[in-house]
Order: sequence, then structure tokens, then C-alpha cells
Amino acid sequence: MLARGRAAGLAAFENSLPVAAYSFRAAAICLPIFMFFKDQTSTPEDMALSLLVDVLLFVASWAGFALASLSLAKVLGVADRWPRFIAAWNWSAVVQYLALAGLSLPGLLLGNGVLLDFGGLLALFYALWMEWFVARHALRLSSLGAAGFVALDLGIAVFLGGFAARITAG
Repeated sequence: MLARGRAAGLAAFENSLPVAAYSFRAAAICLPIFMFFKDQTSTPEDMALSLLVDVLLFVASWAGFALASLSLAKVLGVADRWPRFIAAWNWSAVVQYLALAGLSLPGLLLGNGVLLDFGGLLALFYALWMEWFVARHALRLSSLGAAGFVALDLGIAVFLGGFAARITAG
């Protein structure tokens, strides 16, 4: 339901820490898709380092957002709603990654870079919208407040991505 913009889908997630903790299993579903879309141009000598950095980047980004979002939720006075939010956020990521794979598939199969880029761009916009939608409704925030959570996630990803690029480049 969340994937279609229906806030009633949040009712599927109990607002408890055990449910939030269980939802981190979504990361295991998303990791293979994440790895598939990573840069595949590493030389065999650099492959082990690149693979390690990519896995660590994925874990640090996923866990880093969870921790940072809890801090932001506390500042905004909505920490009591955070377990449901993070559970919905984690499971919605599976939908986002599947959308990326599905929208990128035609470009991959046809070897068409423009089609691949367009599919990836559509998937990015959908992912940003879905993150905003989950934050807005799970935490009961204003549009701007929900955008802050999306910006936090993007900021963490950009920072860690830049850090990883420096490690693998040097």
C-alpha cells in the first residue's frame, strides 16, 4: 500500500523496537541489487578492495541513517513514532531497489545507456518520493519536515560515497 501512496499501509508495522529491529532484514534483500549496480570496472587486483568498500558503504549508510534519523526524530519530538517509521522505511527500500532493477532492466537488456539512465532516474525520483511519503506519514510531519529526513539520507549517502571513492582511488 505504501508503494502506491496509501498511508494506511503503515498499519502493517507495529510501532515497537522488535518490529523495527526485524525490519533490518530488508537490507539483506537489497544488498545483491546494490552490488549489481555498483561500478563493475575494477581491475582484478582492486576487486577485493572495491567489494569490501562497497559492502561497508552499504552497511554504514543503512545503519547510519537509522541512527541519525532517530536523533533527528528526538529533536523534532517524534521519537515515539520512530520504530514504525524505520520499519516502514527499511521495507520500503526493498520496493525502491526492485523498482530500480525493473526500470533499469530494459536499458540493460538492450544495451541502451540512455534508456538505462532514464530508468535509473525514474527509480531515483520514485525512491525519493517514497522516502518522503513514509517520513511524512509515519512520523506525522509537515512536507518540509519529511524532506529533512530525505535530505539526511541523501547527505549520508553522498558523504559515504565520496569517502569510499577516495579509498578505492588511492
